Amino acid sequence: MTRELTGRHVLLITLAAFGTIIAVNLVMAFLAVGTFPGLEVKSSYVASQSFDRDRAAQSALRWNVTPDYDGREMVLTIRDEAGYPAPVKDLQVTIGRPTHMREDQTPEFSYSGGTFRAPLQLAPGVWNIHLTATAPDGTVFRQRIDHYHGNRVK
Repeated sequence: MTRELTGRHVLLITLAAFGTIIAVNLVMAFLAVGTFPGLEVKSSYVASQSFDRDRAAQSALRWNVTPDYDGREMVLTIRDEAGYPAPVKDLQVTIGRPTHMREDQTPEFSYSGGTFRAPLQLAPGVWNIHLTATAPDGTVFRQRIDHYHGNRVK
């Protein structure tokens, strides 16, 4: 025995389909907003006023940062244009995921032999290294380095 497909059935099928789509979209939007880490700066206008000057000063340092992570320790090598250790007066580093702040870490680095070292435990995946170093003359050097730790699936 076959049932007849009526207008009421078609309406219920359509409402159920669109209801499911809307419910999934609402859940995904809620989760996206809930994990958004926030703004980079409080006022983009204020930050823009010194951006070009700060960028030129940082570029003039000609520093190059190389991270290395062996699963137990993060090593940051900061070199000048000639390849010598850069004269870093102060170093602040935050390491975290690009999508949320729950796993952010601020390791304490020690300086030895031209490198900065800190014990660190990172779960596999993508990490951002937010580095702020200060030169002896007060010039601030900022860099974000994308770092991948773990096994890549090929």
